[in-house]
Amino acid sequence: MPLKTSPYRIPLVLTVCFLIFLPGCSTIGGFFQSSAPEDMNLSLPPETLVKKGMAEYNRGKYFMAIEYFDKVLASHRFSPQAILAELKIADCKYYMGHYIEAYDYYEQFEEMHPTNEAIPYVMYQKGMCHYKRIDTIDRDITGARKAIERFQLLLKAYPNSPYTEDARQKIAAATEFLANHEYGVAKFYLRVNEPDQAMVRLRYLAAVYPDAKIIPKAQQLLRKLESKNE
Repeated sequence: MPLKTSPYRIPLVLTVCFLIFLPGCSTIGGFFQSSAPEDMNLSLPPETLVKKGMAEYNRGKYFMAIEYFDKVLASHRFSPQAILAELKIADCKYYMGHYIEAYDYYEQFEEMHPTNEAIPYVMYQKGMCHYKRIDTIDRDITGARKAIERFQLLLKAYPNSPYTEDARQKIAAATEFLANHEYGVAKFYLRVNEPDQAMVRLRYLAAVYPDAKIIPKAQQLLRKLESKNE
């Protein structure tokens, strides 16, 4: 009695043969190869890889730039170009909007190359990673606080760096954000009929952020609440 052939066996064999004999693909694996550039290989000198990575970076193609910079670190880890590759990976992550990842890369760079001439820039970028995460005044204020902290560290360590003036401006902007947040919290307590808590937040606002633009408005509201309380 002849063996019964499975209805799925013949199509499967034909599919495998089709994959094997596809033009230009000698194996099944070749059919699924990445679409990465053909010249991206470990045999290229680090100068070439960095140059190609920077070309992609300058065109805003950060994902492809990272591919080249990663190749430098994989095949030429102790070359001078590896330091630049480390820094540019962090920059790519930053401009891709991956601020948490970027911060980690900048942090790693600072730890590994504490005397590098790019450290003021790295410290500034660490502050910017937090600054970019500042949300609306009724949400998380962690980004603003950490941004101020990082920019202040930069000003202390490198008071005359090219990033000094912008760091001061960012500190002022983040401080205004925090002051407005406190005023928003006070208004919230008024909406839920908690005037005592509102006064606590307004007094805190006046004590911690005395130069904030919202201060005159906050003091006026505080005086009004205090008079009602009396």
